[in-house]
Amino acid sequence: MPASSNLNTLILGILDKINNLIHLKQLQAYLITTGHSQDQFFSFKLVRCCVLSLSNFDYARSIFSSLVSPNVYLYTAMITAYSSRPDHDSSLLLYRDMVRRKRPKVSHFIYPHVLKSCPEVLGSNGTKMVHTQIVRTGYEEYPVVKTALLDAYSRFSSDIAVARLLFDEMSERNVVSWTAMISGYTRAGEMRSAIELFEQMPDRDTPSWNSIIAGCTHNGMFSEAIHLLRRMIMNGKKPNHVTVLCSLSAFGHMGMLHLGKSTHNYLLRNGLGPNSHIANGLVDMYGKCGSLKEARRVFDETPKRNLTSWNSMINSFALHGQSKSAIIIFEEMKQHGVKPDDITFVGLLNACTHGGLVEKGRSFFKSMVNDYGMEPDIHHYGCFIDLLGRAGQFEEAMEVINAMKSPPDEAVWGSLLNGCKIHGRMDLAEIAVKKLIEIEPNNGGYGAMLANIYGALGEWDKARIVWTTLKEQKAHKIPGCSWIEVDDQVHQFYSADDSHFKIHDIHLILESILGFSDENIYLHHQHTSRL
Repeated sequence: MPASSNLNTLILGILDKINNLIHLKQLQAYLITTGHSQDQFFSFKLVRCCVLSLSNFDYARSIFSSLVSPNVYLYTAMITAYSSRPDHDSSLLLYRDMVRRKRPKVSHFIYPHVLKSCPEVLGSNGTKMVHTQIVRTGYEEYPVVKTALLDAYSRFSSDIAVARLLFDEMSERNVVSWTAMISGYTRAGEMRSAIELFEQMPDRDTPSWNSIIAGCTHNGMFSEAIHLLRRMIMNGKKPNHVTVLCSLSAFGHMGMLHLGKSTHNYLLRNGLGPNSHIANGLVDMYGKCGSLKEARRVFDETPKRNLTSWNSMINSFALHGQSKSAIIIFEEMKQHGVKPDDITFVGLLNACTHGGLVEKGRSFFKSMVNDYGMEPDIHHYGCFIDLLGRAGQFEEAMEVINAMKSPPDEAVWGSLLNGCKIHGRMDLAEIAVKKLIEIEPNNGGYGAMLANIYGALGEWDKARIVWTTLKEQKAHKIPGCSWIEVDDQVHQFYSADDSHFKIHDIHLILESILGFSDENIYLHHQHTSRL
């Protein structure tokens, strides 16, 4: 038998070269025959090799379970592996086993991984239970544990105040704890608090910039996300894959094709691709900006297409009314053996809506249930009702709405209303608008629609009552918003908003285009009224 140091060198050297399970089993057999089957160090190395090199969690667990008394490092290795897989149930069950056996003693290194799994399985109460155990073991003041605690609490909007209390109590705050708290606010949709905290950060790294940019993107604050990206670059921080993905999403939603192309070139210059996530982000960005040729080119050049890749391409075609192209992509997807998901069918139903393909849309709606066992959600219903409404199929539309298992939302009634306006079905339009007012009573736009419907029906008394109610409630219409990109700068405009710094010049240009000013329009109306 080799000497201990030589054996360590031998085993570690073999482990570095192992790339399949058969070789690992041969090494394990050698350790068993030489009496080292219960050696904690070698078992730890075998488990790590199984997880990191072979991605075989089941065999890693079998090695772990064969040990009479695994030490804290082996428990940590397995719990870490499960939480990162993620297999949160197995992670927590193993932690529970460790606590119940009371050996080995739990170390502070385990808690961050347990807290990563805990909210996913047990929710907020689970985090509180683990917090209690942390206090009992005396690890609460360890920075890594406290950061993991505030991150776990911040995953629930109801506990965001608890997370902030932990953050404020920290004697040592590093960039990780700052970023965790900011990410918590962004998940809860509390963007004002997130931005305020971000501005207070003493030092910012790339992940902290990513957290606030991603938060803005996920909460629909696309202009703010782009502004922060520019600040990040001016501060000398280099964007990485995460930054690029968030930026592409913002560019796509804002229709900023020029900046999207510049980012694509940045990726090529800095060797940040090819990457399936980046490729999907590029397809989505080009698709939203209407550059379908570029979207298809990136899609075709993606070496490993996943379901998201196919969905991005389908949705890009659907968004711009190229229904047949979207359906062709879906057929190609099936030929490649890729199973569709709920997002796929949203894209297909949208494609059918824009193309007026009622029979095809009806077929897809039935197929997702009968062929793929999916239960339509509110998005599918909204798309299908939109399709039927545009086609004037109101009887079927109402049957579908009445058969819904969950209450119809704003998108469903709005889709029906749109169809009613196209086909002049004021009776159903009245029903749809009343439902919309129930859902969002403070939206004056819906009240105005109802008053206009009554006016179209000649029911002026009802229209007058609605207008009076709107005035008494001080209900307001949500202003429309549009934006335009000029010289890499995004300009946002709201209805009846004169706050833009060049609003005077804009009015002058508009007046020159129209050929006369608002005053001339007024005088023209006065003149024609006398005739």
